[in-house]
Amino acid sequence: MTPRFFDIHSHTNFAAFDGDRDLALKRAFEAGVFMNVVGTQKDTSKVAVELAEKYNGVYATVGLHPIHTGKSFHDKEELGPSFAEASEGKEGFVSRGEEFDYEYYKKLASHPKVVAIGECGLDYYRSKNYELGIMNGGQKRQEETFRRQIELAIEVKKPLMLHIRNGDNRSAYNDAFSILNSYFIPHNSSPRGNLHFFAGTIEEAKPFLDAGFTFSFTGVITFARSYDEIIRYLPFGRILSETDAPYVAPAPYRGKRNEPLYVREVVKAIARIRNEDEEKARTQILKNAEKLFNISLA
Repeated sequence: MTPRFFDIHSHTNFAAFDGDRDLALKRAFEAGVFMNVVGTQKDTSKVAVELAEKYNGVYATVGLHPIHTGKSFHDKEELGPSFAEASEGKEGFVSRGEEFDYEYYKKLASHPKVVAIGECGLDYYRSKNYELGIMNGGQKRQEETFRRQIELAIEVKKPLMLHIRNGDNRSAYNDAFSILNSYFIPHNSSPRGNLHFFAGTIEEAKPFLDAGFTFSFTGVITFARSYDEIIRYLPFGRILSETDAPYVAPAPYRGKRNEPLYVREVVKAIARIRNEDEEKARTQILKNAEKLFNISLA
């Protein structure tokens, strides 16, 4: 396979792909799409590593998503119907909290095809439950878990895959950078990484940009114009493509399950928004992925 595209953030390890995972990956590989499969907790991180071992065009990221540090929304696309059955059919916020097991994730991270730690960070999106989280220690758990994953990333010398989502009129980006800033030191062990599915403002992006972080965008940019300004603002060497499959399928696949193959539409959109030659954009974005993950795809 000759890599032409790199989907830096996909979840083909999720239950949404249980019925046709091999076929979805085959479609991607035939189009020259390599991918990074991202874990959200212990089991999905383990599956991500297993997929990386099985397929030449797959890499893995391991870590604990902030919504899984306490009560979290049951998502059938991620966890499958079996979890609903185990929870007596309950939907919505159900007990799914996981304590971050540093040694477990460190062992997974030692695999040569694990390229990052995460997805980790802060999620303020679900406002009512965020307020509940403040009362029962949820915010503190997110921050403590985020810090442990920053420390792990520094120890294993791999970048962070950041999940940061604003909510309740609070900037999770500002709070996350404040946490990261406490680890910045004037040598190579400072944390680095990528802001997955970036949806912040230019002002929120600036401190991360100054600190050397990259920014990835999903298929949302194929149909929403609110991302155009930030995509034009960022240096091209800091922009990456992702699908976040099985979520947010790009045009013309909206309403369908997303998959890594569709990252091609994200690259096309980035080229269009920046008024760049499509082939030049494809090449640059592929190089950006190699640099972020310290890998060679040639």
